[in-house]
Amino acid sequence: MIKRVCDIVLALVLLVLSFIPLLLVGVVIKLTSPGPVLHCSKRVGKKSQIFIMLKFRSMYVDTPQVATHLLQDPQLALTSIGKFLRTTSLDELPQLWNILKGDMSFVGPRPALFNQDDLIEQRRLRGIDMLLPGLTGWAQVNGRDEISLPDKIRFDEEYKNKQSFTFDIWIMWLTVLKVIGRANVSH
Repeated sequence: MIKRVCDIVLALVLLVLSFIPLLLVGVVIKLTSPGPVLHCSKRVGKKSQIFIMLKFRSMYVDTPQVATHLLQDPQLALTSIGKFLRTTSLDELPQLWNILKGDMSFVGPRPALFNQDDLIEQRRLRGIDMLLPGLTGWAQVNGRDEISLPDKIRFDEEYKNKQSFTFDIWIMWLTVLKVIGRANVSH
């Protein structure tokens, strides 16, 4: 309950503080590539329920709905500002709305795409699917795009077993450092 209240308060504060950057990013996306400003991605949340996760669109509209590393050449799918949005994590800002709605938390396992069957099944088998997915997570600060599926599952399970307010604060602090340093973003 405390985590949910903290999520709501922090999301509201960040939405107010980031209103102008959100607006500017939206305008730049609209001016630099055809299509919607937001990408609505079907994701797997708590109890394996599908929800729509919002992101700023960093790829062209016709890009297949698969994990980025499965694209033949992810760089070709990125819009002119897509790489910048991804390396700065600005593409993730609309997920503050998902946090307010209760689909996500600030910290938890990153939500799997609806078609990442191997990740979804491994999380289900280990009870990780009972956690609210997060804007950031223990796997993200330990490798983000650079870690294998078994390592991602191991970090998600470790998070499940060590959950606490202080651990969440530590993960959020590490996330800020990783975003500032643009660490472990391969596409």
